[in-house]
Amino acid sequence: MTETTVALEARVPISFEDAVARCREALAAEGFGVLTEIDIQQTLKNKLGVDRDPFVILGACHPPSAHRALEAAPQVGVLLPCNVTVSTEEGETVVRAMNPSGVMDMLADPVVEEVGREVGAALERVLATVATATRETT
Repeated sequence: MTETTVALEARVPISFEDAVARCREALAAEGFGVLTEIDIQQTLKNKLGVDRDPFVILGACHPPSAHRALEAAPQVGVLLPCNVTVSTEEGETVVRAMNPSGVMDMLADPVVEEVGREVGAALERVLATVATATRETT
């Protein structure tokens, strides 16, 4: 897994479809709900006539953490939900999650920074769970 100030990233040895399903399962196991799902591949095809590899954005929310952060700094709402993406890039399945620590630290609020660290650790566990999945044989 790699980490930048913007995202946590894992290249996973499973299909795009399996990665999306496993992300949903791993997010649920960490207490997240998926509020939105945006199929970028289909949206760009419909709106621009552009063909691209599969790419989906899952808008994930951890309600207790979102509540704590919003109580401390309502402007944090523009950073919610925590996006998790699954894409196919150069023949590989790639899973990325927002790195909340990098973003939440900008607000310079100790409660929000703590929430960012906690949510970041949970998202790291989600990516680690998906990354350790093996390709199912059919």
